[in-house]
Amino acid sequence: MQMQYNNSKHTNTTTLAFCNLIKTIMMSSNNQRMRFPSSAIVLVVLMIMVSCSPDHHGVVVGAPLVPALFVFGDSLVDDGNNNFLSSIAKANYYPYGVDFDFGVPTGRFSNGKNFIDFIAKMMGVPYPPPFADPNAVGTKLLGGVNYASAAAGILDESGRHYGQRYSLSQQVLNFESTLNRLRTLMPPSNLTNYLAKSVAVLSIGSNDYINNYLMPSLYPSRSIYTPPQFANLLLNNYVQQLVALYSVGLRKFFVAGIGPLGCIPNQRASGQLPRGRCVNYVNQMLGTYNEGLKSVVNQLNKRPGFIVIDRGCCGVGRDLRQVTCLPFAIPCPNRNQYLFWDAFHPTEAANAILANRAFYGSPSDAYPFNIQTMILH
Repeated sequence: MQMQYNNSKHTNTTTLAFCNLIKTIMMSSNNQRMRFPSSAIVLVVLMIMVSCSPDHHGVVVGAPLVPALFVFGDSLVDDGNNNFLSSIAKANYYPYGVDFDFGVPTGRFSNGKNFIDFIAKMMGVPYPPPFADPNAVGTKLLGGVNYASAAAGILDESGRHYGQRYSLSQQVLNFESTLNRLRTLMPPSNLTNYLAKSVAVLSIGSNDYINNYLMPSLYPSRSIYTPPQFANLLLNNYVQQLVALYSVGLRKFFVAGIGPLGCIPNQRASGQLPRGRCVNYVNQMLGTYNEGLKSVVNQLNKRPGFIVIDRGCCGVGRDLRQVTCLPFAIPCPNRNQYLFWDAFHPTEAANAILANRAFYGSPSDAYPFNIQTMILH
C-alpha cells in the first residue's frame, strides 16, 4: 500500500490515507496472535503511541494543524447525531460516557472519548459538533462538523431496522448543507482554501456487513450477491460519495478500513464456534473489501488533479452543463483543471489521460490488454 503524507503548498492534491481503524490483537484457541499486514496498521500503531504518551496528555499545543475536521461514518465516530434522530441506536445514557468529561453521556459509543476526539486533539481543533445538534450554528461550524450516525452504512438500507440514521449519501448531503452556511461566513476564495486544507475522516462500512449482509433474515443482499460482488457494490457506492465530496472542494481524506468484525463480541456470541474463536469467514469477507479499498485509494490518489468535474469549461445554462460551446464563446482560462470541455465532451487534458490508459494501461483499464500489447502481438 502506498501511504502518502502531503505537505505540499498546492491545494488541489488529494490525500487519501488508508488504515484499519481497529487493530484487534486477540488470542485464538492455540494462543497465536492474529496477523495483519504491517502497512495496514502503521497509522493506528502511531496514533496509539502518541495518544498514550505521557508527554501529551491530550493537550493541544500551538496553532491548529488544519482549519477544520469533517467526520463521516457510523457509531465508531458518531459523537451524538443519533441523539436527535428517531433511532434505537443511541448511546446517550449511563454507563456510556462514564469516563468522558464530568461523566456525562454524549452519544459517543464509548466509555469516554472516541477515535475522532483523539484525532481532533492531535490536529489542534475542537471536537467537531454533531450536525444534527441545533446549537451547531454560526462560527461553531468553522472548526468542522461531525456527520457520523450510528447504524449507518455505505448503502442506504443498511441498519434500517434501528430506525432513523444518516447513511453515507445523506451525510454527504448534510455536508453540502453545511457548505451553504459556511458561504455566509467567508468569501468564496477563502472557502476554497479552507476546504482544500481541511481534513475529512471517513470510517464506515461495518454496518453494511453486520447490519445487512450478515442478517439474511432482514436483508436480501446475501441471496443476491456473493461476498466479492457485495464488496464491489460497497466500493462503487463509496467512490461515488468520495468523488462528490471532492467535487465540492475537499482535498484531504483519511479513509478507514473495516476491522476484523469476526472477532468482535457480537459475532463471537453467535454460538457456532468454540469459545475464544473468531468467525473466520466474516474476516475473509472483510479481507476482500479492505484489499479493494486499498486499490480504490491508490487509484484515487493517481487521479489527475481536475478541480472542476461537474460542469463544462464552456457552455450555457445552469452551471454551464446544458449544451455545447456557443460560437466565439470565451472559454475558461484554466482548462487543464476541467474534466469536461463542454456539457458532453472531455477536455484535452482528460483525453490525454484516457488515451494514455488505453495505450499503456493495465487490464483494469483496457481489457484483456492495452493497445500497445495488441500491436506488438
